[in-house]
Amino acid sequence: MKDEFSFIRSIQPKGHHQPTVVAGIGDDAALYDSEEGFHEIATVDTLVEDMHFTKETMKPFHIGYKALAVNVSDIAAMGGRPTYYLVSISIPKSGSWSEEELKEIYRGMTELADEYGMDLIGGDTNGTNDKLVVSVTVMGRVEKGVRLLRSNAKPGDVVFVTGPVGSSAAGLHYLLEGHRCPDIFASAHQMPRPQVGAGRVLAKARERVALNDISDGLASEANEIAEASGVTMEIDWLSIPHELQGEGEDRIEKWTLYGGEDFQLIGTAGEETFAKLERTFHEKGLSLIRVGRVIKGKAEVYLVKENERSVLHKRGYNHFNKGD
Repeated sequence: MKDEFSFIRSIQPKGHHQPTVVAGIGDDAALYDSEEGFHEIATVDTLVEDMHFTKETMKPFHIGYKALAVNVSDIAAMGGRPTYYLVSISIPKSGSWSEEELKEIYRGMTELADEYGMDLIGGDTNGTNDKLVVSVTVMGRVEKGVRLLRSNAKPGDVVFVTGPVGSSAAGLHYLLEGHRCPDIFASAHQMPRPQVGAGRVLAKARERVALNDISDGLASEANEIAEASGVTMEIDWLSIPHELQGEGEDRIEKWTLYGGEDFQLIGTAGEETFAKLERTFHEKGLSLIRVGRVIKGKAEVYLVKENERSVLHKRGYNHFNKGD
């Protein structure tokens, strides 16, 4: 990139979706109004080349899309709607990334942002001697009084997820191996769908719900809820939804439990609340699947499989391990 300032002008939005923007890109900092009756939400994630993505598995468009999606998923896990984002990008001085590729990264973000009416309101562009680094901060808001916290789970609750898990890990496996990757897996890995709609239904229900997004794998996220709430969770192996039929038992178990980056939601709710939520989700064409239960006990998670109960440890799948 020869001219940082012309590049910044090229990715600067020409308008805003959110009426609360006062000043976006172009000043020292963004300025926006808060909305009465809402909590503000903020989250940030950083993606590093050859650690979180490679040119082997992701086109520049996909890198941008996913960099924003992982943050939007965090907003969804709080029941919020995303509103603004800021992007900090560190570009290798080696010239390994062209200006056109960098613009594609921003185009990927813009496609997802437009879907949710989000505005790019700032960021930073600089150089690095090593790999490309993309850091995205997303702001959102949720109605005051809504707290879909990991610490909300109680004995007697139903454990649920909002959709299939394991497909993103399967996609990465095939892309790294150089085999033809089924479209359903490639899409799950390169363009994951944040579950904002599901999060909003849970927020509007105004019920006690514990919630987490599945970024590091079902096992890891379930353990985070168990630890935060001080409860035991049991996950029923046969109830876990996936689209991995024919992949072999070992791969299915590894990818569904430890794969991560599916960005579905996992949570808990009381029996009566779950029954109401299930009806509402069905009416809206969304899925809510019972996968287990919460019981009294120390903070841990068990997998119930073929009438055997084993500890489901808090670990995630290594996405750059090319082994099966």
